[in-house]
Amino acid sequence: MTTVGYAYELAGALLRESLPRRWAHTQGVAACARKLVPLLDGRAGALEAAAVLHDIGYAPSVVDTGFHPLDGARHLRALDAVDDRVVRLVANHSFALLEAEERGLRAELAYEFPLLDDPLLVDALVYCDMTTTPDGGRTTSEERVGEILGRYGEDSVVGRFIRRAAPEIHESVGRVRAMADEWGLVL
Repeated sequence: MTTVGYAYELAGALLRESLPRRWAHTQGVAACARKLVPLLDGRAGALEAAAVLHDIGYAPSVVDTGFHPLDGARHLRALDAVDDRVVRLVANHSFALLEAEERGLRAELAYEFPLLDDPLLVDALVYCDMTTTPDGGRTTSEERVGEILGRYGEDSVVGRFIRRAAPEIHESVGRVRAMADEWGLVL
């Protein structure tokens, strides 16, 4: 099992200096994950570890294909110190299969890192990632999708992906918010 402390050490070493804004986003995603602890029945550590590690594929020393979910997951797998569930969450975070398809990497991603059969854990990571700004602040999924479109452009690979993924992103976020409301959690 991946320890959250190890995840912070690894992600910090990879992102803190080389990509400080990405590190700020990562810390915001992890802070959000900590708020969801009551919903996760002993899976909170996996969520927080995945939240901390989800963007390590952007680190210059990790980039291989240029597709950060795949590059990050491959790096984690090679370390052999990270739980398979966490690696698969990193590989598939925020509907990465749709972006993989835009990049011609869907078969590789799906074969190497099958989707995790834990809808709540998957939705929770989508929620945390897609309601956190690039600087680590809180936002809505609608604003986050708009920010991504503005940053990458509508006709870019990322723009095409995020437009396709937006309905599923908003549904995931809605499911987590509804569950949090049922539990009386303030997100």
